[in-house]
Amino acid sequence: MRTAYKVRVYPTAEQAAVLNRTFGCVRLVWNTVLAWRQARYRAEGATTSYAQTDRHLTELKRDGGHDFLYEVSSVPLQQALRHQHTAFVNFFAGRAKYPRFKSRHGRQCATYTRSAFRWRDRRLHLAKMDGPIAFVWSWPEVDPATIDPTTVTVSRDSDGRWYASLAVEADADPEPLPSTGSQAGIDLGVTDFVVLSTGEKIPNPRHLERKARNLARYQRRMARKQRGSANRAKAKAKVARAHTKVRDARADFLHRTSTRLVRDHDMIVIEDLNIKGMVHNRSLARAISDCGWGEFRRQLEYKTRRYGRRLVVIDRWYPSSKTCSACGHLLAQLSLSTRTWQCPSCGTRHDRDVNAAKNILAAGRAVSACGADVSPQGSALRRSAVKQEAQPVRVGIPRL
Repeated sequence: MRTAYKVRVYPTAEQAAVLNRTFGCVRLVWNTVLAWRQARYRAEGATTSYAQTDRHLTELKRDGGHDFLYEVSSVPLQQALRHQHTAFVNFFAGRAKYPRFKSRHGRQCATYTRSAFRWRDRRLHLAKMDGPIAFVWSWPEVDPATIDPTTVTVSRDSDGRWYASLAVEADADPEPLPSTGSQAGIDLGVTDFVVLSTGEKIPNPRHLERKARNLARYQRRMARKQRGSANRAKAKAKVARAHTKVRDARADFLHRTSTRLVRDHDMIVIEDLNIKGMVHNRSLARAISDCGWGEFRRQLEYKTRRYGRRLVVIDRWYPSSKTCSACGHLLAQLSLSTRTWQCPSCGTRHDRDVNAAKNILAAGRAVSACGADVSPQGSALRRSAVKQEAQPVRVGIPRL
């Protein structure tokens, strides 16, 4: 199993200068090679391999105008070419967007392989540096002397904080969590972030909304500063730090929530939400983006796989909110503003979100029993077995 430890690093002034110079060279190599790729394709109609980009980098170093590339380690430059080649592979496979040019603003990073760093006696030595770089280890249960990193990625966020991500090949997977005998259906929302089929509701902390006034004030201050001035740089750093606080608070909430759900339930059922399409709603785009549903699902996927749990993803077109979880009656229409409704068939009164969570759990159990593929990759028009097989209406079992 491959994992990574992201640590906070505190470089000295000399080390920061070396790293900033490395970031600039990595950015230059990426942008220069990307522009050469595009020009070559427009002129010759030919694609470019990694070996060709490697030779182009060698020519770039020898042309007399880029002697400063020899001042930094060559490994991050080579890794930039490998990452660019992987980006094009993912683009042509339809898994990612077209690679873009790198900007000097925002997050900067450089990747070192084993030939360009040394991990010894709990110290990290990077190429072209005299001494070890200081960092803070945040995992007391893991002895840093026992790990053997394969790559180290040093990064600097826009707020000025430095990090190092240590990629490690683990010898064995962690032991599965003990069985709890519990299953849960999850309905994601904006007012309540998670509504469980048990009736429990986890409210949405709304991290961005709580910091919106401070962010607006910092951005107004930055807008009044002269471009290129030192005061504008200071104001921009304040804006970046405010955004970082929002991002860190959201990440902490998502990790705590997903870890708790994986620890308490053997099987978790969620919907395959079309988040990209939902954010096109101008009224809800900011609130939906602030929730972090995509990141929450990603965390559930790797945590359930790591700890021996099961995650079932049902079809996004399944009418979980409009179906009565008691008798299976399906409403013709149900507006988004209707939060509670009474079934016209059996008279059961439903909380919209709790009812949807119960139906999601029932659909997940049905799909789990038939063993169908309920996590389609690609087109959303592909339907799962929940949609293909109609089941009779029975008391306590919704129509699936």
